[in-house]
Amino acid sequence: MRRIGLAVVVALSLVLAPLAAVSQSPEKHRIGYLATFPDNPKDPIQEAFIAGLRDHGYVEGRNLSIERRFSDGRPERLPDLVTDLLRLNVSLIIAVAPVPSRAAKDATATVPIVFVTVADPIGMGLVTNYRRPGGNVTGLATIEFEAFTAKQLEIIKEALPKSSRIAILMNPTNPHHVRDLPQAQAAANMLRVKLQRLEARDAAELETAFEAATRERADLVNVYGDPLTYGQRARIAELAMRHRLPTMHFFRVAVEAGGLLGFGPDLPSIWRNVGKYVDKILKGAKPGDIPVEQPTKYELVVNMKTAKALGITIPQSLLLRADQVIE
Repeated sequence: MRRIGLAVVVALSLVLAPLAAVSQSPEKHRIGYLATFPDNPKDPIQEAFIAGLRDHGYVEGRNLSIERRFSDGRPERLPDLVTDLLRLNVSLIIAVAPVPSRAAKDATATVPIVFVTVADPIGMGLVTNYRRPGGNVTGLATIEFEAFTAKQLEIIKEALPKSSRIAILMNPTNPHHVRDLPQAQAAANMLRVKLQRLEARDAAELETAFEAATRERADLVNVYGDPLTYGQRARIAELAMRHRLPTMHFFRVAVEAGGLLGFGPDLPSIWRNVGKYVDKILKGAKPGDIPVEQPTKYELVVNMKTAKALGITIPQSLLLRADQVIE
């Protein structure tokens, strides 16, 4: 009898142990992800995003599912994509860049939204202020909007003191780019340089933009940060070298791809912090009570290999201040 009783106990323990493990496993959440273009999982910011989720105990495929939707560069598709995410009853939406963030906010006043890589969330009407955003939206800003472009232009003039004509490569569908033009013009006037506006809505228009810069004798192309210019950074580096044009970039990885200069926020750090926002909201915090985070660190990157190929001498004063010098 004792042997039978022991066998029953062992059998019950084998049956109940998996059930106990299931009952103790973290709750599975479903979140939405809305962006312009698909992401490469090996991209530094995507690796940082996934690492940030893991920092707070969320592992995709285990206790978290991510419904990803991309507009493929067509903003008119965004409302339908948001509607699709809402139909799936996602717990929150991560919205990448200004236009997807605005589309998400326009679609729902109840489902929490976490924006990322948005330069001016107040100007975009996403939040009312940084400390207490209000409503259902919060997130991570990328730059100090009013001063950033002036600082970029100052670095350009230090690197290329004789530059008198700077072309701005912008995406006219990006509202930040349009709103930044008056500030860029004011900064250019102070530095006594002329600005040339170049537009590219898609990859096909990049070559036309660089041809225009060459035709107008631009001394440098300032490539504004955008999902398009991020995804096409290698192509932009190729075009710049073909046209013998130095470039300034918002993204460090664009300089690593062959651009000359880079000045912008530490994007992997920003993306890693997205996990913190996701965790707070999934645990019950209201987005309107979570302050918008602003970057505290900006990186100056110089590609000396590109400088040598273009016959440009970068001042030692700039090299000493650089966070990264690519040889």
